[in-house]
Amino acid sequence: MGTLESLWVAIDTLRTHKLRSFLTMLGVIFGVMAVVVMVALIEGARSSVVSEFEKLGSDVILIAFDPSERIRREERGGTVEGLKLVDLEAIRKLPELRAVAAERQLGEKEFIYQGEKVRANLIGVNEEYLTARALEIEQGRFFEPFEIEQGDKLLVLGYDTAQKLFGKKDPIGQSVLVDGTQAQVIGVLKKRGRGFGENLDEGAYIPLQAALRRWAGDESLTMIMAMPHTRAQTPAAMDAIWETLMRLHNNQPVFRVDTLESIVSAITRGISLFGVLLGGIAGLALLVGGIGIMNIMLVSVTERTREIGLRKAVGAQKWHILTQFLIESATLATIGGLIGMATGWGLGELIEFATKQTDAFGDNGLSFYFPLWAGVGAFLFSASVGVVFGLYPAWRAANLDPIVALRYE
Repeated sequence: MGTLESLWVAIDTLRTHKLRSFLTMLGVIFGVMAVVVMVALIEGARSSVVSEFEKLGSDVILIAFDPSERIRREERGGTVEGLKLVDLEAIRKLPELRAVAAERQLGEKEFIYQGEKVRANLIGVNEEYLTARALEIEQGRFFEPFEIEQGDKLLVLGYDTAQKLFGKKDPIGQSVLVDGTQAQVIGVLKKRGRGFGENLDEGAYIPLQAALRRWAGDESLTMIMAMPHTRAQTPAAMDAIWETLMRLHNNQPVFRVDTLESIVSAITRGISLFGVLLGGIAGLALLVGGIGIMNIMLVSVTERTREIGLRKAVGAQKWHILTQFLIESATLATIGGLIGMATGWGLGELIEFATKQTDAFGDNGLSFYFPLWAGVGAFLFSASVGVVFGLYPAWRAANLDPIVALRYE
């Protein structure tokens, strides 16, 4: 019996025992489905993270205060309050950098325009903020350097904030009451969307000095973002920034100086570790499916003992019997794997569609990306499960004594 004929016999056997075959395949179906969903969501998350960081540029250096390190330093007798305006001015003088931006988060404030009230995050920024954040102006303009220094009461709105406050009206030149203070709108940012737990479209931006003098009452900064002239200069720029901070703060290492590239690497490593954990769970489901295949193939060998004896009596070799039963078990697992892949793909698309309807996972929801290599791998793996777990039943069938088999009732 040739391979193709054995395949048709295997399919015919599955068709004869439809319910039994389907129940046997359930383990493989659920296992492969879990693998498909896991791989697709992990790959989708990885690609989403990478694309979000690519929008900002991997050469952006983030400088932030580390409060956990401050606590440890206080226990040893040293205190640093955080990033200050003096740190920004010192970093801006470094020749390794082409742009240095700063922000001061002021929290959620109330914005009022002609009786319309909107709550949005108020952020103080300097003139290079657009460059560091890779933002663009939709209407109007951004702050000029002298407006930043003077702390003028000006306002640039995120896209969603402008839509909520003004609707179809032109916001440029309009006065808005911000937490009890009048400010003039001079610009609106292009729509950006949600990313990394924040939505820049729902923010509102004021000159940095206005944020520090009029709202905060101090010179503390939330974050500084720096960009070197070239990506190759990033390590040297980071070293220069660190040395500057240490000089200004008596060598107290209470700051974090990281690149977006290193942050995305850490995130993708975490995603990969999570994927390994999910893969282990999916592997258990496939193991259960493989045991089910072994069990049903052993039953099949018992049921077809006389058939095996007859085939051996007319000249079939051991490897003929072995091949036939291996093909049957592989066919069982492969069909289950194909059903599992189709079900997993459909479930993943459903998850992506459902999460797009909420804001919990951003505008694009949970991305579902199933690469070709994963499909080929799932197909081969499901087939290999059938071969591995069908090996013992096939070996047992191939080694039956033909005389004993013919006498079997």
